[in-house]
Amino acid sequence: MPLNDRQIKNTKPADKPYKLTDGRGLYLLVKPNGGKYWRLDYSIDRKRKTFAIGVYPIIGLAEARGAAENARRLIAIGQDPSAAKQQAKQERQAALLNTFAAVTKQWHTKNLPRWKEKHAARIMQYFEADVFPHIGNRPIKELRVSDIKNVIEHIAERGALETAEKIRQWIGSVFNHAALLELTDGNPAAPLVGYLPKRQAVHMPALPREELTEFFRRLILADTHQQNRLCVMLIMLCFARNAEIRGGRWQEIDFDKKTWTIPAERMKRPRAHIIPLADWPLELLQELHAITGHSPFLFPSRTAIDGHISENTAGKIINSMGYKGIATPHGFRSLASSVLNEQGFNPDAIERQLAHIDDNKIRAAYNRTDYMAERVEMMQWYSDYLRARYDKARALIQGG
Repeated sequence: MPLNDRQIKNTKPADKPYKLTDGRGLYLLVKPNGGKYWRLDYSIDRKRKTFAIGVYPIIGLAEARGAAENARRLIAIGQDPSAAKQQAKQERQAALLNTFAAVTKQWHTKNLPRWKEKHAARIMQYFEADVFPHIGNRPIKELRVSDIKNVIEHIAERGALETAEKIRQWIGSVFNHAALLELTDGNPAAPLVGYLPKRQAVHMPALPREELTEFFRRLILADTHQQNRLCVMLIMLCFARNAEIRGGRWQEIDFDKKTWTIPAERMKRPRAHIIPLADWPLELLQELHAITGHSPFLFPSRTAIDGHISENTAGKIINSMGYKGIATPHGFRSLASSVLNEQGFNPDAIERQLAHIDDNKIRAAYNRTDYMAERVEMMQWYSDYLRARYDKARALIQGG
């Protein structure tokens, strides 16, 4: 039977603790010293737990029932109310200390209305992976230029100079926010403007995206074997390295799972690489299988027994089409990266699809995901993007 205020008020202590049950797991625990404590028994992940709501009469019956209902809502969506309460407590303590992480989260929340959801999530992911492990628990007013320098140097060491500069700018914005709150007087990120060296440009011609339709038109008309034409198209669609595509073996293709798994021994870095296969590359691979399926190689050599096409095959085709000095097989990786980043896809997912591996041990510990769901979506979008331009090129040929 549900409790009432009068019953609770008149309850007296006993020699041993006892419970007054309100229903659905909520009860008042009465201890021998006269203390009265609201508790909620619940089960999550098949484990019995107890949620401490508070002390009577500071927490009255109505408040206890409200807190219990809120806890049940969390349980219904798979969240542990006790863990949520502990996290909230830690965040309050951090806020009192004005730690860098706490101030960053305030700054992040303030800017949510002007950011796109994916962009906001990405910013916080970078802070959690690259910044908080180093300075997150430090009071913001104690941080110095050397502390921020160490953070961005760790990022720059893995070659991610652009990411390091972005994070320096975001850290600067956090300190500006802290200054407005009168939590600190300085901005230790400001003196580091221009501190990071600029990445040296490597001349690797990448096809301008405006040329894609014309490129496909010339590729369709190119005087070459169909299997070699398909090689160029799969390099574009999968944006793997030339050697990784031309050395492909049929045993690496799983048509059912829609994946191409390149083993570690064929990769630049010793780690297997998965290419999610979108609709169009799957069709091209099926077409290719009808041509070269008798061989273990996707692109068997016409001259070398038990070998595949040479390093220069795709490049020669591109040059013969009039794109010498304008496009290269490797340049299609840059093209894909530019287009996908501009579309707002997760940079970490793009980097992983490019098979760029994090050398930073701390970041690697905080970033263990392969972003596979995002990569599947991204590869399908990019396939559709290229196919639209290929279809336009084919229409131009048919109409001309």
